[in-house]
Amino acid sequence: MATRKGAQPPAPHGADSHDVIRVHGARENNLKDVSIQIPKRRLTVFTGVSGSGKSSLVFNTIAAESQRLINETYSTFVQGFMPTLARPEVDVLEGLTTVITVDQQRMGADPRSTVGTATDANAMLRILFSRLGKPHIGPPSAYSFNTASVRASGGITVERGAAKTKTVKATFQRTGGMCTRCEGRGSVTDIDLTQLYDDSKSLSEGAFTIPGWKSDSQWTVQLYAQSGFVDPDKPIRKYTKKELQAFLYGEPTKIKVNGINLTYEGLIPKIQKSFLSKDKESMQPHIRAFVERAVTFTTCPECDGTRLSEGARSSKIKRISIADACTMEIRDLAEWVRGLKEPSVAPLLEALQRTLDSFVEIGLGYLSLDRPAGTLSGGEAQRVKMIRHLGSSLTDVTYVFDEPTIGLHPHDIQRMNDLLLRLRDKGNTVLVVEHKPEAIAIADHVVDLGPGAGTGGGTVCFEGTVEGLRAGDTITGRHLDDRASLKETVRTANGALEIRGATANNLRNVDVDIPLGALVVITGVAGSGKSSLVHGSIPAGETVVSVDQTPIRGSRRSNPATYTGLLDPIRKAFAKENGVKPALFSANSEGACPTCNGAGVIYTDLAMMAGVATPCEDCEGKRFQAEVLEYRLGGRDISEVLAMSVTEAEEFFGEGEAKTPAAHKILERLSDVGLGYLTLGQPLTTLSGGERQRLKLATHMGDKGGVYILDEPTTGLHLADVEQLLGLLDRLVDSGKSVIVIEHHQAVMAHADWIIDLGPGAGHDGGKVVFEGTPAKLVAGRSTLTGEHLAAYVGG
Repeated sequence: MATRKGAQPPAPHGADSHDVIRVHGARENNLKDVSIQIPKRRLTVFTGVSGSGKSSLVFNTIAAESQRLINETYSTFVQGFMPTLARPEVDVLEGLTTVITVDQQRMGADPRSTVGTATDANAMLRILFSRLGKPHIGPPSAYSFNTASVRASGGITVERGAAKTKTVKATFQRTGGMCTRCEGRGSVTDIDLTQLYDDSKSLSEGAFTIPGWKSDSQWTVQLYAQSGFVDPDKPIRKYTKKELQAFLYGEPTKIKVNGINLTYEGLIPKIQKSFLSKDKESMQPHIRAFVERAVTFTTCPECDGTRLSEGARSSKIKRISIADACTMEIRDLAEWVRGLKEPSVAPLLEALQRTLDSFVEIGLGYLSLDRPAGTLSGGEAQRVKMIRHLGSSLTDVTYVFDEPTIGLHPHDIQRMNDLLLRLRDKGNTVLVVEHKPEAIAIADHVVDLGPGAGTGGGTVCFEGTVEGLRAGDTITGRHLDDRASLKETVRTANGALEIRGATANNLRNVDVDIPLGALVVITGVAGSGKSSLVHGSIPAGETVVSVDQTPIRGSRRSNPATYTGLLDPIRKAFAKENGVKPALFSANSEGACPTCNGAGVIYTDLAMMAGVATPCEDCEGKRFQAEVLEYRLGGRDISEVLAMSVTEAEEFFGEGEAKTPAAHKILERLSDVGLGYLTLGQPLTTLSGGERQRLKLATHMGDKGGVYILDEPTTGLHLADVEQLLGLLDRLVDSGKSVIVIEHHQAVMAHADWIIDLGPGAGHDGGKVVFEGTPAKLVAGRSTLTGEHLAAYVGG
C-alpha cells in the first residue's frame, strides 16, 4: 500500500519484536551456563566436536521445554497418557515456538511396521482399493495385513426399563487382510532339527548337539532319557510317530527323575523358552552362533511374503493388487497413481499423490511401501519422518534436525539442503545439528560449541555467520576447509573376497572381488545397493566382524564399562587387592546400595506430572553400599573409578599399584575410537548415535576376525575427529586385518586403497558396480557421480 506524502511510517508493532529464541543459563548435561540468542525464521546450524553439548542444547533444552509446555496445555486426564517430561536445567527460555523434532532414531524393528504403515501412504491405499478394487471384498480393514478376520455369534442380554431383560442373538463379523499362516509378518520361522541332535545316535549315546547338553550327567539330558516317553537306547531316526511327537512337541508333564519332581516338555517348546525368548545381543558368542544356525526364516508359502490374505490379493485396480502396489518402487507407484482418473475419489488421489511425490523429492523414491521399517538406516528413517512435514501448512514452527545429511552421498546433500531452505522460507525456524561442511555452508547463523567434549565442552565458542566461523580460531573454524589428499602409494592386496552372482534386493547379478589386507571403501548414492552387497552377500562367519548401525540395547544401568566388559577386570583387581568377592563391586549385584538398589537415584512417580529423580541420600548417588566404598585400589574407591573419564582411567590402570593390563587394553581401544572424554559410569541412554557406534567398534576391535565391516563409521564425527578415525583404520589394516567400509565421506574415500562404486542411480536404477579401482583412477576418470564429487573435493 502506498504511503501518503508526508505521512509518518507506521510504528513497529509490539508483536514483531519477538524475533529471537533466548536461552539463558542452560546447564543440561555438560552445558556450562550457556546463554545465546537464536534468530527466528532463519536456518541455524549447531557445530562442535562429538560430545560438546550440541544435542544437550538443541534437543534436551529447547525442544524438550517446548514439548513440555505444549503438553501442559492439555487437561490432566490427557496428560496422564503422555510421556512425562521434566523441566530442563535452564534459568530462562523465551520466544519458544512449537517444536517438531526430526531425529535419527531408527524406526522400531517390529516385523509388522513398514514404510507404508509408518507414513499415511498405506492407509490411503487401503481406502483407494476399498472404493475402486474389483472384486469388492470389504472395507479398508480388508486390505490391512495387521487386521485379522474375526467372526463371532451368540446371545447378548439387552436391558430395557426397570426389570425387563431380553436375550437376543447377535452376530459380529470383521473382514481383515491378514495372512492367516504368517499372521501378517511375511515370513515364517522354523527350527532346523539337524542343529539340535544327531538322529543317527540314541540319547544315551549323546545325540544332542545343543550347547551345554552334550554331557550324559546334564539334568536336561537325563530328563528326556528317563521320561518314559522315548527309548533312550534307540536312535532318534527309528522313533515311532508317537515317540517323535512326544519328544518334539510333548505337553508339559510332571515326572520323577532320580526321585526328584521335574516338568517334562517337548524339545521344540523347551528350545523356544530357553534360547529363543532371550535377547540375542546378551548371549555368549557360542550360544548366539547356535541360535543363528538353528532358527531359519523362510518366506511365507501362502502369501509369498506379501503378508496379505488371498482375498486382499485378488482385488485389483487396472490389473494391480494392493500387494503389487506395495512392492513397486515408490517413484513407479507415484506414476501409476497419477494415471488413475476417478472423480469419486479425487481428494484421496490428490493426497496420496502428494505423499508419494514427497518420497521422490526427498530422495527415497527407490524404497517400496512394503520395506520393513526396521531395515531403514538412521538417515533413511529421518527422511521418512520428514515426509509429513514437507506439505504442511503450518508456519512459525521450529524444526529441529539431527544430522539430516547422515547416509547421504555428496550428490544427495544438495537436495537435502534445498529442503531445509524451503522449510525456512515458509516462515519457520530451522535448527540443525551438523558436521558436514556442505550443510554448514547454507546456514544463516552458526553456533559452535566446545572447545572439547564431555567436561571439556559445554560452552559457546562462536556465534555468527559462516564467514565469521571460517575466520575464527575455533576447532570447527580451523577444520572447515580441511581436505584429505589422495595417498601417494596404496597397499597391495594379499587375496580377495569373491562375490559371485549377488542378487540381494536390487543387486543385478553382481560379480566383484573385494581385496583383502587393504582399506576398501564401498560407496554410491543412497539406495544403490551398498549394504545389500556387503551385509547381504559377504558370508557371515567367525572371520567376519560386522559393526553396523543397529542401536545398542541398554538401560540406565548400562554404561561403557559394563558394555565393553571393562568392569570385569576392574572388579577382579579390586577383589584381589582387598581379599573379597568381585560381586561386591557391582552396583547390580551384592555391592548395590539397598535403598536405591544400585540406581544412585530415587524415582518418585507423580502420575501425569514429571517424575522426580533425587540422588539417594544413603549412598549420595554413588550406587554402592558404604562398606564397599571402604575398599580401595590405587587410593581410589570403585565409585571414584567409575567417575573417571576414559583418558584418566587409561593412565590410572596403565601404571602404579592399580596397573591392570586387561583393563588398560580395553581403555586404549575406547581412546582410539575418539571416546576418551566419556566417563566409565555414564549411562548408555545418554550417548549419541555416533558415540554408540564407536563404542561398538571399540568392543569388536578385540575380536579375532580377519575382516572388519564398518557401516558409515564417520556418523556423528566432527571434522577434526575424522583424521583420528583414518589413523585407527590404518592401524587395523597394518595389524593384518582387512577393513571394508561403507562410506560417503570424501576424506575416507580419498584415504582408501581401493574403491568399489555402486550405481549409477538408486533402486532399480542401481545395483551395478560402476567403478572398481584406486581413488586416483576414480578422480582421473570422473566417470561416476562419486568420481566427480571426489575430484572436486581433492581439487583434482
